[in-house]
Formats: sequence, C-alpha cells, structure tokens
Amino acid sequence: MSSSIADPGIALAALCAVMVVLATVVYRVAHLDNLFAVPAAAVRGAGQLAIVSLVLAAALTHLWSSILVLLVMFAAAVATCARRARAGWSGVWLAVSLASGVGAVVPLMLLSGVVPLDGYALVPVAGIVLGGAMTATTLGTRRALDSIETRWGEVEAGLSIGLSARDAHMEVARSAAQDALLPGLDQTRTVGLVTLPGAFVGVLLATGSAVQAGAVQILVLVGLLLAQTCAVAVTLELVARNTVRRVRPQT
Repeated sequence: MSSSIADPGIALAALCAVMVVLATVVYRVAHLDNLFAVPAAAVRGAGQLAIVSLVLAAALTHLWSSILVLLVMFAAAVATCARRARAGWSGVWLAVSLASGVGAVVPLMLLSGVVPLDGYALVPVAGIVLGGAMTATTLGTRRALDSIETRWGEVEAGLSIGLSARDAHMEVARSAAQDALLPGLDQTRTVGLVTLPGAFVGVLLATGSAVQAGAVQILVLVGLLLAQTCAVAVTLELVARNTVRRVRPQT
C-alpha cells in the first residue's frame, strides 16, 4: 500500500484555509459566535501542533525524554481538570484520580508486552489513556460538585439522620458522577457501527491492515474503560470527603 494522507504541503495548507473560510462564513450567516472564533482556533491549533510535532520528533527517540513529555502532559491534564471543575487549589488532588486511571492501565500494557517500552509506542498510547481519564475526571468532578450544590437540602437531610458527611455527599453525588462514564461506554458499544475512532483510523492508514487496526482499537477502548472507571471512582471519593471542593467566588 503506497498511498498516504495529509502530507504536509501547499495542498494541505490550501484545503485547511478553505475549510476555515467556509466555517467562518457559516458562523457569519448563522450568527453563531464571534466571527474570528474559527480562524483564531485554527491558527492556535496549527501553531501548537507544529511545536508539539517538533518536540516529539526529538523526544521520542529516547525513553527518558518520552517519560518527561508524559509528565508534562499529566501536569497539564491536572490543571485542566481543576480549572474546568472550578475547584481551585483543591483540584490538585485530582492528580490522584488521573494517576489511578493511568496507573491501572499503562503498566499492564507494558508488562504484558502488548505495548513495547519505547517512546514511539508509549507516548501515543499513554496519551490516549490520559486524555480519556482527564475527560472522565473533569465531567465526574463537575457533576458531583454541581449535584452537591443543587441538592444541598438532601445532604443536610442525610446528616440529620446520622449519616457521615462522606456518606451524605456520596448519596447525591454518585449518580451524577456516573454520567461521566457514559461517553466511554457508548463509544465502546458503538465502535465500528457508528464511529471509527482515531486509533483505528491511524493504524489503518499507517499499515493498511484492518485486522491490526481493530486489535489496537479494542486495546485502547478497553484500556480507556478501566482508566475512566478508576479515575471516576477516586474522584467521587475525593469529592465526597470534601478533599476536592468548589471554590466560592469572592464577594
């Protein structure tokens, strides 16, 4: 198989420019948002990817630098979770949630030999797992904290009948936090029928083997399920114990 896709060059740049212009026109006609939202996002995304591509090209050649890249990604994921959940400095504890998710999956993949211990395999796979754990952690934290705020009367009722603060919080937060797992479950249930996720498409384009692409994709999806489940479970415990809490705006 000799064909390739998205080779860097004038054709790619021109196509991207046309799509940005078309999206901007739709924004203008439909009065969706700031007219420059799409061009600004496209320029920022292209710049970030250019920098990341250069960094990864150098970093992936050594295991130690690949691990350093993953640590930077992990720190960025923790900061994103804390910011999205409006948890302030208490959001630093969400590092435990992310570490539980990634720590439950990546070592298993490495010890089994399915994923080789080199940067070119470790960074993409661990990055996908970390990204999935980040999404689930963010959603779980936001919804659990929102639920406690909006259903505070039920929390107080639980406290009045002798429940501990942890158990009273858990009663109202658990069902809300569980919603964070639905996207991953739905993606796994519908893979191949509704969507062809990125790992499948990437391996298919790189190797031309649909069988190998399917094997990589199911590995990623099952790993994501484990990572997200662990991350949400730990997140729920942190919120229930008031370790991670919502920052109150200053008045």
